[in-house]
Amino acid sequence: MKKLLLLLCTVMGAMLLSCNRPAVFSGEEEALIRQGSAQTPFRVLKITNTQDSIILRTPCSDIGNFANDTTLALLIARLKTTLSAENGVGIAAPQVGLLKNIFLFMRLDLPGAPVMVAINPKITNHPDTTVCFVRDGCLSIPGASGNSTRYPWVEVEYFNEKGEFFRERLEGYSRQDTFTAVIFQHEYDHTRGILFIDKLCR
Repeated sequence: MKKLLLLLCTVMGAMLLSCNRPAVFSGEEEALIRQGSAQTPFRVLKITNTQDSIILRTPCSDIGNFANDTTLALLIARLKTTLSAENGVGIAAPQVGLLKNIFLFMRLDLPGAPVMVAINPKITNHPDTTVCFVRDGCLSIPGASGNSTRYPWVEVEYFNEKGEFFRERLEGYSRQDTFTAVIFQHEYDHTRGILFIDKLCR
C-alpha cells in the first residue's frame, strides 16, 4: 500500500510540475512562426504603426521547454533570414511580433563576426560608468539614429539554441573596433520593451 501511495505521489508530482512548466509558444505565436519557411523573412514591426508600437513596448517572457523544439528552430532560422535581409547586426523576437526573451546578436569581437542566439538572456553585472555610443539605430525605427547611453562592458548569461549555457563578459562600444556589448544591450532592451530612443545621451 505504501509503495502504491508513493507511486501515485510521484506521478501526481510529475504531472503538477509538467503543468507548471511554461509552454514554448502559444497557438497564436506558433501560427505566426509557421507562416513561412526558414527562408521567409518576418515583417519587422515599426514604431510608426500603433499596434506594432504597443508590442514593441511590451516586456517579454522567458521561453520554457525549448530543447529540441522544432518551432523554436524555425523561429531562429527565420530571424536569421530577416536579419540578413535587413542588413542588421541584431534582432529581437518582439520586433517580429513575438513577446519572448530571445534575440540574435552579431559577435563583432570574434573572427568572422558570427551571429549568436541568446535565449532567456540576463545582464548580471556592468560598470557604474557609461559611454555615449555614436549612431545607434534600430530596424523598428527606420531612417533614424541617435547617440545612446550604454555600458562599455556587460557580464551576461544566456542559453543558445542547443540549450548550452553561456556566462561571459562582452566588451566594445566603438564603431572603429567592436561594439558587441552595445549590440547585446540594445537587443536585451527590446525584450524589456525599451528602445534606443529612450536612452539618448543628454
